[in-house]
Amino acid sequence: MTVIIESENESAVTPPSILSYVNDPANLCSLAGLLSAVLAIYFAILGNFPAAMIGLVWAVFFDWSDGNIARRMKGRTDEQKMFGAQMDSLIDIVSFGVCPAVVLLSYGDFSLWFLPGAFMIVAAGVLRLSYFNVYGLVDKTTFNGLAIDNNGIFLVLFFAFNSVISESVFTVLLYVLILTLAALNVSPIKTPKLSGGVWYYVIVSYTLIATLFYGWQL
Repeated sequence: MTVIIESENESAVTPPSILSYVNDPANLCSLAGLLSAVLAIYFAILGNFPAAMIGLVWAVFFDWSDGNIARRMKGRTDEQKMFGAQMDSLIDIVSFGVCPAVVLLSYGDFSLWFLPGAFMIVAAGVLRLSYFNVYGLVDKTTFNGLAIDNNGIFLVLFFAFNSVISESVFTVLLYVLILTLAALNVSPIKTPKLSGGVWYYVIVSYTLIATLFYGWQL
């Protein structure tokens, strides 16, 4: 029998500290998006939906921005890229899965009847992002299923009609929207990737307009 003894002088490569990845502009942008989503959740729980929509739309903006920042950075290692991608995916679950679920629950006065819809949007987000992390894009510009950030975009747009639709009807429509988004997140439909080019300026404009619109309602 041959016994292999590792040398005591052979040292393993020490990974960088967790907090070292905070010193990265793209990751800082992602964390700003997480903060926006947490604020949106906080205000949704309080029933302040205009403030919640402001937080949510800024979560979308930062989600679109972190990738653009990362692509412009030079000298990023493969480990930094992988860490950033994993962090972005986890933040997306909070921003566009958990946050819409809390909005639905809060608007429904946390009734048990709204729990299935809340579960569906979170579960769809988990399934979608897990699938994306394994298989990626269909091609360079196409997603399989509706990208999860669209949950925030559509929800912010939908709440613009909150004041012109009766509460009972709006509640039903909100539930239907959440279920529809969940279904589209995990559907086999092909959707374009819109986070770059002229579409980035569209989301900047959308963010500013939505902020002014909902800020006026505060």
